[in-house]
Amino acid sequence: MNYAQPVTGVFVRRPNRFIAVVEVDGAQETVHVKNTGRCAELLLPGARVVLEKAAEGSSRKTAYSLVAVYKGELLINMDSQAPNKVVYEAALAGRLDEIAGGPLARVQAEVTYGKSRFDLFWETAAGARAFLEVKGVTLEEDGIVRFPDAPTERGTKHVLEMIGAVREGYGGVIFFLIQMKGVRRFEPNGVTDPAFAEALRRASREGVRVLAYDAQVTPDGMVLGEPVEVVL
Repeated sequence: MNYAQPVTGVFVRRPNRFIAVVEVDGAQETVHVKNTGRCAELLLPGARVVLEKAAEGSSRKTAYSLVAVYKGELLINMDSQAPNKVVYEAALAGRLDEIAGGPLARVQAEVTYGKSRFDLFWETAAGARAFLEVKGVTLEEDGIVRFPDAPTERGTKHVLEMIGAVREGYGGVIFFLIQMKGVRRFEPNGVTDPAFAEALRRASREGVRVLAYDAQVTPDGMVLGEPVEVVL
């Protein structure tokens, strides 16, 4: 997953969840924030950020989108649309074949099941079928990453719907894409959202696979990394 025209800037402030003010080449620019979550621990005044410049002729109201931020020397992608793209590209490239239990014969994004729309559906060459739901993770502290960073009723609903899919014979995966490198483990954020954490533990007991992978993040993109320990 690549960004065509990355630009570095300095974060100034965030007037609301959709926009931020960033200093670019000595001038302040109003930019679109591609993550409506809080990200309060990341978007601090003076933080270095990476912006994606809008393509020429774009109808967008802002010239840039904020897609990543440096936390010290650690570069964290915070584009909420990126994890789905990264995992989908990884599936097409054969990176998820081991998880699926064999080569994927069919991969489809955004598939409805029950009252939810899961991010990915696949069928292996041997006929095994599974749903996969992607959750992007940006909250990090001392090498431990957690999800969510704010209560998410929608996320809990997805997890519970995945239990139903597994009971009906599908494979089910909740896939946490950690949008950075160098972390030690993943945990559900039971303090911020105890309902989600309990739903995830229940899903694991009922046969849903809970996986976490890190990512290789650069100013111009992000690709799937390696498995990370999950502690429920």
